[in-house]
Order: sequence, then C-alpha cells, then structure tokens
Amino acid sequence: MSEVSSNEELKNIGRGRKKKENTREENHVEDHQYKFFVDLRHEKEVLEQILKMLKEANNKPYGKEINFRDLAVYAVPKLTIKDIEKIQEGSLTEMERVQRLLDEYNEKNKTSLSLGEFLVKKLNI
Repeated sequence: MSEVSSNEELKNIGRGRKKKENTREENHVEDHQYKFFVDLRHEKEVLEQILKMLKEANNKPYGKEINFRDLAVYAVPKLTIKDIEKIQEGSLTEMERVQRLLDEYNEKNKTSLSLGEFLVKKLNI
C-alpha cells in the first residue's frame, strides 16, 4: 500500500454519496426511464384511497392479485389535457403564480414592471 503524501490528494477523495446538483435538466423524465417510485407517506388521504381501491379490486374469487401498477396502467391513459393542466397548476408555488401573473401582465401591456412595482399596482398601495 502507498501512503497519501499531501493534503491535496486527501481533499479529492470523496466519502459517502455524491451530491446531486439541483438543476432543472436533471428533473425531466427521460424517454428511457422504466421505473417509477411513488412515495405516499406524506399523502395519507391519497394512500388510504389507493389502499381502499386495491382492497376492493382484490375482493374477488379468481384471478391474480391486482397491484398499484395495474391501477396506474389502467388510469393513466384516461387522463385528459384538462387533468394535466390541473396537475401543472398544482405544482406551482405561490411565488411562481405571482411571477406568472407578472409575466402575463408585462406581456399583455408591453411593460417591464418589477415584482414590487407590479404588486404595488395590483394592491393599489
């Protein structure tokens, strides 16, 4: 075995997991992604609803066990454009909604108000 002689070499040795860079590019879904994991531990009502559906679906005398995958494969094609728009709307934070309103206002009125100026104008302060 050889000893590491400088502190420089010690700094380059990483321990544990590498940190992910939080960029928008990493968050998009690739065409070759085949596995999806759904964490519902913070969505108690949704989890209970899914478990209730699965219990009802498996209350039958014959056939294989129906699992969440079966529900998803059946339900996803039934989503409409309106459903997708509602999901997109629900993904926005409050500040993103305000920013979107500002951008729409600036585009419609051909202005370039800052966020503060826009809020003052909208709130009549």
